[in-house]
Amino acid sequence: MNPRLDEPLRLGTRRSKLAMSQSGHVADAVRAITGRPVELVEITTYGDVSRENLAQIGGTGVFVTALRDALLRGEVDFAVHSLKDLPTSQPEELVIAAMPLREDPRDALVARDGLTFEQLPDGARIGTGSPRRMAQLNHYARTLGKRIETVAIRGNVDTRIGFVRDGELDAVVLAAAGLNRIGRSAEVTDFLSVDNVLPAPGQGALAVECLASDAELIAALGELDDPHTRAAVTAERSLLAALEAGCSAPVGALADLLADGQAVNEMRLRGVVGTLDGSTLVQLSTTGPVPQSYDEAMALGRELADEMLAKGAAGLMGERSL
Repeated sequence: MNPRLDEPLRLGTRRSKLAMSQSGHVADAVRAITGRPVELVEITTYGDVSRENLAQIGGTGVFVTALRDALLRGEVDFAVHSLKDLPTSQPEELVIAAMPLREDPRDALVARDGLTFEQLPDGARIGTGSPRRMAQLNHYARTLGKRIETVAIRGNVDTRIGFVRDGELDAVVLAAAGLNRIGRSAEVTDFLSVDNVLPAPGQGALAVECLASDAELIAALGELDDPHTRAAVTAERSLLAALEAGCSAPVGALADLLADGQAVNEMRLRGVVGTLDGSTLVQLSTTGPVPQSYDEAMALGRELADEMLAKGAAGLMGERSL
């Protein structure tokens, strides 16, 4: 009998309710695949303890660095990240062994009195810590002929929804995937169509990361990988990297798989970048065959980024006035 079978695998996770829920689902799947016990190791990241605005503390990587350090020090065997939190550059010593099937990538509105976005009154105060959401929500409101005020907020799901419950804000915008994972999707008053608000690159997807040298664990975790999710988020993150923007910049992206009957044969990648007030957006899309390799998915993202830069995207991303 393999002596390692009784040895627990240590899964590094952030301490938030959402992160613990996500990691718990992955732990259950890994137990089933490997037959080994999996224990959660809670790690506090800089993004969890800092009360500063995400755009001001650098955005990219603030929820990830402590988990990666624990992996490199051998304190945990693998870690689960929300993919949208990952920097676009990958450390050589680590590998994303699995990107499981993606949850709902959309943004969701939780508003007072059960209101949808279109029903919100002129001047409504909407809470979000994301410049990407601010730019697109302000633009969406403009297309409806009204004005909203976006208010920068931080905190966990309870804190954010609490601003609405307490009457401080008319609504908050959160990732639908997170609310689904912690069983709170019933509180959503409007799922925002991706035609109006594109999500963050990788939103709704998870990354399961381990040491690049642990071939046995990479093979086991690889059974959780969903190839379509991986192709889609690789294209989205390639777009983000090519726009030279961290996750604190107002960039949205989504790759959809387009089916012809039963066969999935094409992928459409959409990208958006805009000014925070929503007055100017550059929004483009490209469609091509479903990428069959990492390089093909990366090329799809770069191609769309080049088109967006040619349409003036770089000038819009200079605006970081938060």
